This record gives sequence, C-alpha cells and structure tokens, in this order.
Amino acid sequence: MPTALDILQQYWGYPSFRAPQQDIIESVLAGKDTLALLPTGGGKSICFQIPALLQEGICIVVSPLIALMKDQVAQLRQRNIAAEAIYSGMHYKEIDRIFDNCIYGKTKLLYLSPERLLTDIARARIAKIKVNLFAVDEAHCISQWGYDFRPPYLEIAEIRELHPKVPVLALTATATKAVEADIQDKLAFSKPHVFRKSFMRPNLAYVVLQEDHKEQKMLDILQKVKGSGVVYVRSRRKTKDLALLLQKRGIRADFYHAGLDANTRSQKQEDWISDRIRIMVSTNAFGMGIDKPNVRSVIHMDLPDSLEAYFQEAGRGGRDGKKSYAVLLYDNIDKVRLEKGHEQAFPSMKTIRQVYRALGSHYQLAVGGGENQSYDLDMTQFAATYRLDLVETFNSLKVLEQEGWLTLSEGIFVPSQLMIRVAKEDLYAYQIKNAQLDKILKVILRSTQGAFGNYVKIKERQLAKVLNIQLQQLQKALEKMQTDGIIHYLPQRDQPQLTFLQERVDADNLSIDHTAYRFRQEQQAQRIRHAIDYAERLQCRSQQLLTYFDEEEPELCGICDVCLGRHEAEIDEDEMNTYRSKIQKLLGKESLSVHELVNSFTPKRRQKVLSVIEILLAEEVLEKSGEVIRWKKYV
Repeated sequence: MPTALDILQQYWGYPSFRAPQQDIIESVLAGKDTLALLPTGGGKSICFQIPALLQEGICIVVSPLIALMKDQVAQLRQRNIAAEAIYSGMHYKEIDRIFDNCIYGKTKLLYLSPERLLTDIARARIAKIKVNLFAVDEAHCISQWGYDFRPPYLEIAEIRELHPKVPVLALTATATKAVEADIQDKLAFSKPHVFRKSFMRPNLAYVVLQEDHKEQKMLDILQKVKGSGVVYVRSRRKTKDLALLLQKRGIRADFYHAGLDANTRSQKQEDWISDRIRIMVSTNAFGMGIDKPNVRSVIHMDLPDSLEAYFQEAGRGGRDGKKSYAVLLYDNIDKVRLEKGHEQAFPSMKTIRQVYRALGSHYQLAVGGGENQSYDLDMTQFAATYRLDLVETFNSLKVLEQEGWLTLSEGIFVPSQLMIRVAKEDLYAYQIKNAQLDKILKVILRSTQGAFGNYVKIKERQLAKVLNIQLQQLQKALEKMQTDGIIHYLPQRDQPQLTFLQERVDADNLSIDHTAYRFRQEQQAQRIRHAIDYAERLQCRSQQLLTYFDEEEPELCGICDVCLGRHEAEIDEDEMNTYRSKIQKLLGKESLSVHELVNSFTPKRRQKVLSVIEILLAEEVLEKSGEVIRWKKYV
C-alpha cells in the first residue's frame, strides 16, 4: 500500500513534505478532527488532497472561493486525479451529473461552495457518498470573531451528522486564539487538536513608509527591487492609471480587477505568472490561490481594513524563500478613509430593507419564492436602475449575507453549455425540416461528445468561425433550437452570482439579529484600530503581526524598516559604548546575521541594539555582505 510520501512523489514530484504537512496528514488518517494553521503559501491543499487519495471514498472540500476551487480542480485533473466542483449558478442537471459521478464513479475530491451545503439535493446525495474526509478551507469564515464571517459555514456541523465517523480537517492562514477556539467549537470537534505553524516569514521584509507622494515612492521601490511584483490599490480606475504610469517609466506592467471579462482576466493572469508582465496593479481580486513563488515585492498603496487581509495579501511575496518586500505606503488619508468606511459598512435598517425590496423587483420574485435560486448580478447596473448608492448597496448585501438571507459569490467565468433534449431520430427529422440549422447541428455533433442527455461545453466564437457566420447569428440559431425544444442552451456567464438562501419575505418583515450586528460592528472597529496601529507604531513589523495572531514571544525579524533603524532610538554615549563593546566581542568570534546578532541580547534591549547596528554601519565600523555582518577589524 502506498504511503503519503509515495503519493506526494507520484502526483506532485516533491521529494519531501514541508513541516508540518506530514503530521497533519497522519492526524487525519488516524481519524482525528484537526485544525491546521498554516501561513499563506504554506501548502494547505496537500494536507487534504493526499489523504483523499490514500483512502477509499471521496474528500468533500468546502471553500468560499470559486476561482480557487476551479483552479484546484483543473490542477488535479492535469495530474490525472478525478475532481469536481459545485458552486452557485450551475444548472441542476450539471449538479445532478456531478453527484452521480461521486456516488457511482471514480471522483476523489468534490469541492462545494458553502451555500450549496444548504440544498436538499446536496444533503440527500452526500448521505449516499462514501466520504473519507471533510476539508474546510478558509475555516475562519465560520467564526463571527473572524474577519470574513459566512453563515453557511455553520451548516457544516450538520452535514457531519450524515457521516459521524468521518474526520474534519479545518484549514486557515489567519486565525487568532479566539477564532481558533471558535472554529473547533462550531465544527463540533470531538476534542481540540491544532497544528500551528509559525506565521513568521524570515525572508519577507515588512516595511511601512509614511509618504505624501506615494506614486513616486512606488516607482523608486520597483526600480530598486527587481523581479515580479504586485501593487494593490482600492479602486478599479486606479489600477489602470498606475499601470500606465509604470509603462511610461519602462516597467512591464498591466492592470487587473473583477470588472474585466473572464478571458481578459485569464490572459493577464497568465502573462504575469509566465513573467511576460513584471508588475500587476490590482484590486484585492487578484492573487488568491495563485501559487507564484518568485514575487519579490508586494506594495500596498492603501491600508487594508484588517491585518488578516493585509497578512494574506502581503504573504504572496517570497514563497520561494528568497528575500522579498511587503511595503505599505501610508498617510493620514488612509486613517480617515478607514474610519469613514467603517461607518458606511453598517447601513441603517431602512437602507437594508430598501436594497432587499429592490432585489425582489429586479428578479421579479414573489414573496415566498426564490429559496436556493441563483441569479447573475451586475451591481453597478442594479444600483443605477433602482437609484441606490453603490457603496450602500454593496454593504447592505454584505449584511444580508452575514444574516443568512443570501450569499454573493465573486464573478466567475462559466463557459457556454448545450444539451440535446430529443432522441437521435427526432433530431434527424428536425434537421431535414430546418436546412439552415442542419449545418450548425452537424458541426456541434462533430466537435462534442455525449451531448444527447448531457451538458457539453461549447465555444461559440470558435463554432462561428468554423461555420463562417457571425457570432450573433449562431447565438440566435441556438436560441431558436432551444425555443423549439431541441436543445437546452446555457450561454456563458461572467457575473457575480447572488443566491437567495431563504424564501423571499416582504421587506417590512425582514429581520436581522441586532445583537450580532452590533458585535460584528465592534469587531470590525477593533480590526481597523489594529491596522492603523500597525502602520503607526514603531515596533518590529513582523513582531506586531505575529503578536496579533497570538504567537507567544515572537522574535524581532531584523529586516523590517523598524528593525533596520529607520526610526533610531535615543541612545546616550555610555549606552553606545556598552553596546558597541559587546557587538565587537560577539563579531570577534564569528560573523553573524542581523537576526542572530540582535537575538544575542535580551528582548528589552534589542530595539536599541538595532539602532546601534545602524549607526555602526553608517560609520563603516561594521560591514554588511548580504545578511551577514562583520566587524571591519576581523574582515
């Protein structure tokens, strides 16, 4: 029987596991409920994919990130591992087919978006599937203490009741002690069992620069720090403006945001991954789930509203272990914007009801209808149609999501699909009567397999080119065949999906849990205060982040802006001589890195030691080569 290492080498080609992947896998295989806290890029997916392959049955993976689900399924299939994904907006026949494959076929991993757990078909089919593991990705979403609470995650414990002996593996890259405890409670762990890898990133230099001229500083950084990078901004318009500025300065740059069509986003992402584009200027829609190891710089032009979000985005730098930089450009406007944004993030009940009422009109939903139904949502158009403020609309939808009324997924590309609904004999008769459509049907049948009674993917542009007709002509012909009952045609989609989790109620009867609402409001206010504190406090940046995530007595990183003495501590002459003497003595024995040298002193003295090192380097008493420091007398 193969071991976990055998599977790793066979399918992924890695010679060994990263710590603590193997321990997590062994825990799961032993049937233990397990929580794994691994930093961004720490290899979380391996921890459930390998147990899925080592055991009979299927691993069910719950994830809120549709783009990441689709990406992982594609990667698994490339490795000849049978995987499927079910998420908002899919046709029920496609969902039915996938569940059948899970029950009767050779599928090894089934990815489900959390709202899909709420459906009757999911519960009925999961009860029949031989499940070997429940994996819960982004597990912090189950906790109201967390920064991205999603009520459908609370249903996971009920799904476990269908297979009470199957263990659960919860994974996250961002969890405080409170969130850690809440995850285990909400997922009904039989007993607490946590693997926590330090979030310390020794190769990633966190830097905060208080700058009035952010764009010029961004240019300076990208000219000094070579290699691939990401620049994060808050607005879509700014992504394009900054990309053009970089291009004018001779830097291969492009822009990315969720408002671009799927093909464009995919092409831009591929250009960046393959290094045809050096710098991607993006909103936070970019980077989730992308495993690009050689990102040398991640620059934030604005302060995110939580350290969890900042830590995840900054953590996309330096996954190959080489020196990289996470730079935050900060000014007082960031502080004002975050505080104002917090006020807008919690709209009045009147506004929430107004948005909910508009949704019912927009989708022509009767009171009592709509439960578990998904719809495309162009939020900008929706807000304009009903004369709603766009920011208030977005925040009202987030409140409705957190209250369990609906869920809103990110925009995701779903290709066009087609199914032939009639028998071959009936189709042949239809082709004889409709000569103009006969050629189209013949090309479709030649270019697809299994279209009778099953959905198959089609590429309209490619088909139109083969047929030598306009795309609009082809789409009109497909719609006619659907009207005639010959095919079922699902055009491609690229909009966010809004799913009603409960039947529609009259807006005047819409209710929310005001206690929970106020709790989330205060939690968000605290996260904003921590983010501002991180930017303004002159303490080792890594130490601040690790303390926030409840790591005990984190060491100074030695490579952030504070540690490198950008803000020198006041040191009198006697102290200077004392520190200088000890540093000389230590380096007289051997050359040391900044980290090793600083940690030779007690914690309360380390801040001043960093300042002394900076002064001695400036005076050329010390010499630095790479990360190694020498006393010049001993060079």
